[in-house]
Amino acid sequence: MSSRKTPSVAQLRAFAAVADHLHFRDAAAAIGTSQPALSGAVAALEEALDAQLVERTTRRVLITPLGERVADHARRVLASLHALTEEVDAARRPFTGPLHLGVIPTIAPYLLPAVLRLVRRGYPDLELHVHEERTSSLLEGLGSGRLDLLLLALPAGGTLPVREIPLFDEDFVLVVPPGHPLAGRTDVPRDVLPDLDVLLLEEGHCLRDQALDICRDVGADPAAATTRAAGLSTLVQLVAGGLGVTLLPATALDVEAGRGGGLAAVRFADPAPGRRVGLAFRAGSARSAEYERFAASLRQALRPLPVRIVD
Repeated sequence: MSSRKTPSVAQLRAFAAVADHLHFRDAAAAIGTSQPALSGAVAALEEALDAQLVERTTRRVLITPLGERVADHARRVLASLHALTEEVDAARRPFTGPLHLGVIPTIAPYLLPAVLRLVRRGYPDLELHVHEERTSSLLEGLGSGRLDLLLLALPAGGTLPVREIPLFDEDFVLVVPPGHPLAGRTDVPRDVLPDLDVLLLEEGHCLRDQALDICRDVGADPAAATTRAAGLSTLVQLVAGGLGVTLLPATALDVEAGRGGGLAAVRFADPAPGRRVGLAFRAGSARSAEYERFAASLRQALRPLPVRIVD
């Protein structure tokens, strides 16, 4: 009979966080514990399994090949445990208790006001927690059970089996400095893009990838540009400073262009490039019906925005 101890949930959660972040401090922050407690939990897991899972160096954390396989098992175990508690919670009254909603940064500032109003008025017993992160981090959080529901651009991508509920389609708008020759036009073809200095977000944003796809479809490739921004607010300031032009989703236009000191919007000729936005959650979630109802209510709340609702 094996003398090895059974790993605890806390140990698995700590190790999965380290494997996801490859940094003890960031992993500890992600799961809300101290770095010494996290290190102790990982060490205890290695002792329980009698195996080295992590290589610790002065500069970085490396996961051993066996550690990678253990991390996959840990993520599945944690997701199953979360599904168990989720199913019990869902058996009680819907729209009560905690809901961890993940939102990408290029959506959060523009849609969250409507989401928060909807929750406050329609679901007062729902304990909403909002997490603004990039798509890859949101999908990791969904897979580990850290997050319940995502609001992001579709398709979500990744390898996790998810269900997606489309909410709306929106156009991209070209934003240019005041006095630009294209300023105010509403029928600009996409093939003007190769002649423009298109500024992008930094790597890791799905909006950057979408903008690159639009540009490359017409022979433009701004990926090599050295001027990039971490967020849309900085991006429009760069445009206002005369460093180039950029693509904004229509929902961000009023907020961001207003910060840029009179920036002008340029509308593309039909069919305009755009993106689809929706909700995503784990396939088989016990709260599927609840999320469907939430999506229907959210579509109504978003109708005043410059979008095309997907019913």
